[in-house]
Amino acid sequence: MSASKPLFRFVQVEYPWPLGPTEGRYLLRPPDSPADARPSHVLVLATLGAPERRRMLSKSKRNAQPEPEPVPVATGRATVIDVGEPLAVEADARSWLRQAGEADLLEGIEVLNRALHAFRLVTADPYVYPVGRQHALVARVGFGVGEQVAEGLWADARELLPARRRRQPRAAVLQPQARLAGVLGGREQALACEELALRARLDLDQRRHREAALQVLVALDATLAELATDPTAAALADRLEELRGQRDAIAAAAQTALGAPLSAAEREAVTFTLSRIEAAFRARAVANA
Repeated sequence: MSASKPLFRFVQVEYPWPLGPTEGRYLLRPPDSPADARPSHVLVLATLGAPERRRMLSKSKRNAQPEPEPVPVATGRATVIDVGEPLAVEADARSWLRQAGEADLLEGIEVLNRALHAFRLVTADPYVYPVGRQHALVARVGFGVGEQVAEGLWADARELLPARRRRQPRAAVLQPQARLAGVLGGREQALACEELALRARLDLDQRRHREAALQVLVALDATLAELATDPTAAALADRLEELRGQRDAIAAAAQTALGAPLSAAEREAVTFTLSRIEAAFRARAVANA
């Protein structure tokens, strides 16, 4: 390896579906930075795997075969290259690689999700969703010279295996299954506020604080309205009162979000309120059990 060429750290993940954007290289700058700011990452997207299925040109439909073979699927590969802080010395790169782990991987996935979110907006496709660590078929961290890493190669890398899940108590495993059966069977109602809170959690986890503030306001109002008439309302009275006390702070944060970034205090209020909404949902599930 030439000592004169800088070395770049990278994270590489593969998912069991094409990621969406056209294959190629994408330059990313830090969020909210000016257009002439120094790039922080290069994202390289590739589609691997399954052969293309031939289209039926003469017929729009065909008979389905009994017991068909599984259809081969393509996989999507994303390589997130940190170009903001290249390493000049191989010893430094190897030192980083020895201690690199899940935190570095999650930072890379966060960069990938920024790109997927932008793709969702520019294509106006509501079915483009972010990816998570748990969805990855393969996860790697490593380093190499620029063109080498951009081509999916490296000087050195290692694979990160997912952490083994701890064995959960039987009751914790069965509770979601029991509720799923209840919702699907019509014995329990799924609330709109639950879906709204999930959307807010996604925005918050992806550090989209303005969107999270607006979403938490809607989720909060829906939670107060729906749980007030829920059969468990009496058991949730204290929690509902606590949530009502957060309404003014969240409304103020949402108003700020319409035109400017949130302050630290506003971000904290959004995070706290969403956590209390989620706690109310857990208490409702317990009351319904």
